[in-house]
Amino acid sequence: MKLFKIFHYLTAFTVFALIAHSNLALSQDSSTKIGYVSLERILSESKIAKDAQSKMQSEFGSREKDVRDGIAKIKAEAAQLDKDAAVMPETERIRKQRELAEHDREIQRKQRELIEDTQRRGAEERAKIFEKANQVLKTIVEQKKLDLVVQEAAFVSPRVDITSEVIAVLNSK
Repeated sequence: MKLFKIFHYLTAFTVFALIAHSNLALSQDSSTKIGYVSLERILSESKIAKDAQSKMQSEFGSREKDVRDGIAKIKAEAAQLDKDAAVMPETERIRKQRELAEHDREIQRKQRELIEDTQRRGAEERAKIFEKANQVLKTIVEQKKLDLVVQEAAFVSPRVDITSEVIAVLNSK
C-alpha cells in the first residue's frame, strides 16, 4: 500500500512537472518569429526566373526545333517506307530500313544530349536564382528579426509567408 502511495505521488509530480515545462515552453514560443518562403513561387513568379527561362529558350530553342523536325522526318520516312515496302525490291527495302534506323539512333542521341544539356543549364540557373534569393532572404530575416524560416510546410498562414517580399526585392534588382 505504501508503494502504491509513493507511485501515486511520483505520477502526480511527473504530471505537474510536465505541465509546468509545457507552460514554460509555450511562453518561450510566443516570442519566436517564424517565416515561410516558397521556392516554387520564386521560380515561377520572379523576374530573374523568367529571364533565365527565356535565356534557356533562346539557347536551346534551335536544338529543340532540330530534334522535333528530325523526329517528324523519321516518322514521315517510316510511313513512306511502310507504304512502298510491298513494291520495293528487298535489298532496297533493307537498305532504307537500315538508313531509317541510323537516323533514328542519331536523333535519339541528339535528344539525349539536349535533355542532359538543358537539365545541366537549368540546374545552374536555378542555383543562381536560389543564391540571389538566399541573399535577399538573409536581409529580410535580419530586418524582421526572424528566428526560423521554413521552405516546406503542410500549411502556411499568410501572416508568416514572406515569399512575396522576397520576390519583390528580387524583381527590384
